[in-house]
Amino acid sequence: MNMHTLRSRGFTLIELLVVIAIIGILSAVVLASLNTARSKGSDAAVQSDLSTVQTEAEIWYGTNNNSYGTVTWGTGASCSGAFGDATMKNALAGADSSNSTGSIGCAAAGTTYVVAAALVATTSYWCIDSTGKSEGVSATFPASAIAACP
Repeated sequence: MNMHTLRSRGFTLIELLVVIAIIGILSAVVLASLNTARSKGSDAAVQSDLSTVQTEAEIWYGTNNNSYGTVTWGTGASCSGAFGDATMKNALAGADSSNSTGSIGCAAAGTTYVVAAALVATTSYWCIDSTGKSEGVSATFPASAIAACP
């Protein structure tokens, strides 16, 4: 058996290192894409949960003498009044869990309400209010005196 026959049976160390490097680069690109997708998914969940709150707030308004009650600016679990409804509490808890920042707040005063939750993929907030707005805003929250989305 000659030397040439033995070398042709396997890969060289350089070839193996090149393949491992290529696999490492490709996996890094895939993981970066997955993190972006995960952040966007979390933002979609926040928006969906706040849409539920918006729908439930209108139901609350109609069944409680056309009033959302009075809630001074509260965050997360301290949202009460109209936001004390079980379905709304669950939706607020879901939004709070999805954004994993603990940045969600609500306020209500008679015929108006506002809810804002931090988004993950951007540095903005998703805001809903009694006028029907449901939009991303870059305002700083929580703001104790807000009565509607900016």
